Formats: sequence, structure tokens, C-alpha cells
Amino acid sequence: MATSKENGGKSTSSQGNAQKSGPPTKRGFAAMDQNQQREIASKGGQAAHQKGTAHEFDSEEARRAGQKGGEAVSRNRAHMADIGRKGGESRQSAQRAVAAAAAQKGNRQGEDS
Repeated sequence: MATSKENGGKSTSSQGNAQKSGPPTKRGFAAMDQNQQREIASKGGQAAHQKGTAHEFDSEEARRAGQKGGEAVSRNRAHMADIGRKGGESRQSAQRAVAAAAAQKGNRQGEDS
């Protein structure tokens, strides 16, 4: 370890390098507001398309990506059960609304006679 004389009288303790507590300050792209980030990203995408280096999905590639995502989601049985339950509840409530509307329509017709 270097002594203070070898460093020109400067201390080499870690206290001088201590960081402030709290969240780190954002720098660069992260420090910009969302609209500014979006504008810069848009320009990058446009430049890539003009240059011809931008990636574009064809229908087969998009189909494979969707299939892969669907397989990943379907492995979570609890999630799939929750989706099915919500769909059943939605369908059941829709059927009840149709039945209620039909019943009200029947009541109205009976009143007119």
C-alpha cells in the first residue's frame, strides 16, 4: 500500500471514495423524459429502415413467435385456470343480461295488451 508521501500527500483511504446513500442518479438516455426518449428511438428506427438494416417480421416468423409465447404462457396452469374462470364468468353474465332483457321485453308486451 502506498503511503501518503508517495501519493503526494493525498490520503488513499476508502472514505474519499464513499458513495452517497439513496438511489443512483439517472444519466444519459435514462435521465431524459419519455417523449424525448421516444423521439430519439424513432429517429433510430427510421434510419435503420432507410439503411436497410432494420428487422421486419414476415408472417411465418410472427406466427412462430406467437406460438412460442403461447406455449410459454400455457405452461402456467394457475394462470390458464384464471383465464378460463374469467371467460366463464363473462359468458355467464352476458347470458344473464340477455335473459333479463328478454324477460323485460316479455313483461312490456304483456302490459300493452
